[in-house]
Amino acid sequence: METEILKLEDIKLLVNAFYDKVRSDHLLAPIFNEVIEDRWPEHLVKMYTFWQTVLLGERTYTGSPFPPHARLPVMKEHFDRWLELFYSTLDENFEGEKVAEAKWRASRIAEVFQMRIEMYREDNPFLI
Repeated sequence: METEILKLEDIKLLVNAFYDKVRSDHLLAPIFNEVIEDRWPEHLVKMYTFWQTVLLGERTYTGSPFPPHARLPVMKEHFDRWLELFYSTLDENFEGEKVAEAKWRASRIAEVFQMRIEMYREDNPFLI
């Protein structure tokens, strides 16, 4: 049964289902698993608070989401796959206005992160 994204339990379902896909994806799993290692529970909690803040307006996330991503070995195809998995997770589990908002916000995040990573690489060519 599909449901709307209205509460923290919905965010947890979204995040858990999405990262289950990421952790087994041929393109994304090697990167995520290498960086996160055994800290998946900690990462998931951080993602719950991030999306709870973004989609529900409940200010539970603190921090800056970009810096941990700055040096990741990711390109456009990684962002495209991330979005594909995120969108499919939303479509498989939810309906309603928040689905469209989540897709829009995820696409903006991917666009900005991709641009900033490229800028970081240009400014720090020997650090990558």
